[in-house]
This record gives sequence, C-alpha cells and structure tokens, in this order.
Amino acid sequence: MRFKRVGVLMGGLSAEREISLKSGEAVAEGLVETGYEVIRIDATRELDRQLRQSQVEAVFIALHGRWGEDGTVQGMLEVMGIPYTGSGPLASALAMDKARTRDILASAGLNVAPGIVVTDVDVMLADGLSLPVVVKPVNEGSSVGVTIVREMDDLEASIRKALSGSKRALVEKYVSGIEVQVAVIDGEVLGSVEIEPHREFYDYSAKYEQGGSTHHIPPRMDRDAIDRACDLGARAFGAVGCAGAARIDLILPREDPPVILEVNTIPGMTPTSLLPEIAAHGGTPFVDLVFRMMEGARLHVG
Repeated sequence: MRFKRVGVLMGGLSAEREISLKSGEAVAEGLVETGYEVIRIDATRELDRQLRQSQVEAVFIALHGRWGEDGTVQGMLEVMGIPYTGSGPLASALAMDKARTRDILASAGLNVAPGIVVTDVDVMLADGLSLPVVVKPVNEGSSVGVTIVREMDDLEASIRKALSGSKRALVEKYVSGIEVQVAVIDGEVLGSVEIEPHREFYDYSAKYEQGGSTHHIPPRMDRDAIDRACDLGARAFGAVGCAGAARIDLILPREDPPVILEVNTIPGMTPTSLLPEIAAHGGTPFVDLVFRMMEGARLHVG
C-alpha cells in the first residue's frame, strides 16, 4: 500500500453533485474495507483549505462534471503536490470538452458523428447534417441537457436548453444503433457492456434510476464486433491521453462503422455504474477495483 491516509473528493459544485456524493460514498466504503484511513471531502470553493486541513497523502477523485472532471481540480492538486487518481489536467480538460474530444478523435482516424458547435440559438443545420440530431452542452456529463431533436421547430428550444448551462452546444447527427461502453484502466481494456435503455435514449434517468436500463455483459453481438469496440475504446483512451480509469461510449450502427460518442475520465462508481459492473463481470470485485485505482494515484505534470 503506497498511501495510508487518503481523501475521497465528492459532491462538488456541478449539476452532477448528487451522483458524485453516491460515487464518493461507495468509493470511501470500499477503500476503508481495503485498509485505508479515509477522509471524506465534500468539495467546495475552499477545496485547497479543505485538503490542507485533512492532511491526506493522496486523493481519489469522485467528482463528476465541471470543477472536478474538467482538469481544474487536477491542476490544483498538481500545484499542491498531492497525487490523485485518473487523468491529468490536460486529458481531463480535453475529454470534458466534447468538441475538442471530437477533433482529437477525428485527427487520430477514429469515427465520430458529423456535427457543429453553436453559441446561440440562431443556427441553420450545415450541409450533411439533417434531422434527427442530438443537442448537448459541450462540457456537461451524465447526459445533462441532452435532447434528441426530430422536428425543426424543436431545435431552437433544445439549443437554448443546452446553452443554459454551457457557453457552447454541440449539434450532432443522431446515430441509431447499439450503445456499447468500454472500460479501460491504464490502457488495459477491462471489458464492455451493451446498454438497452428503457427510454428514448440513455439519459440521466436511464443511467441512475433503478430499472432505467438493462445492461448486457458481454454485449449481445458477435465476438468480432465486441473486439472492434474494445479496440476503439483503447485507441480513444490513448488519443486523448487518459490515465487511470476511463469509460468510452460508442454507438454501433447496424451497417456503418462504430461511432465514438464520448470519453469519460471519471466514470461513475454508484451501485448502477458501468465501470464497476464491467470489472465485476471480469472477476474484479469493487473493493479490488477501487484499491487498484487508488494505488495508481500520481502527479502528471513535471
């Protein structure tokens, strides 16, 4: 055990605060079970003071969304010299910005859906981008503010909704297919899961409410398709420069090549979260998973 006294950063200030509290509590309980002395830290704007007072040797970041998953906390921890779990400041910031992620993945030869970035509601769909489309904030997670638009009359309201919590919105071509999510730790693929949402798409409710979706591990497809999805997940992990644990979300259309939707650098750790579920299916219990993640805590800059 590299560290003895560790902090779990949870809660925070984003729209995903409640989910972060659940993730953080589950992680804290798992770390206690593996022998760590754990300090639970509900992150505020005085997080630097909270960390100094806690006197922790390292931290497990269970903060979702902005001011936790976007490189800001990671940068502060670098300055303070406190090792932490997950990706560094640059990869965190890039992955949180869906538009930048698209650019990086496309430049690496990986397939993304056609899309445009908008900053106001007065927008016309560009050539090659027709309804239906998916409108989402550029820098929110957990499908917060995401809408599928099937009628032109609904586009303005959906963009307005996305821009209510973000300065930019992403309008992407809606891709129909099987949603597969791939779990990766330090470049190693742990496995994948097929999501069968019981709603129009895998939105906030489908992710976090009991019965909101059915998870199929392994995905209900042939081995070659699963291997292809896992390979794409690993390549996306590397292209963005991720470290620690990450989850890569893909859509596998019936005939077209797979499309990468997002790279999540701080996956959920709630009872219904996908990374722990995938790990458990592969023979890694939750306590072993959080122990591995905690022991991988480090500084990335310098």
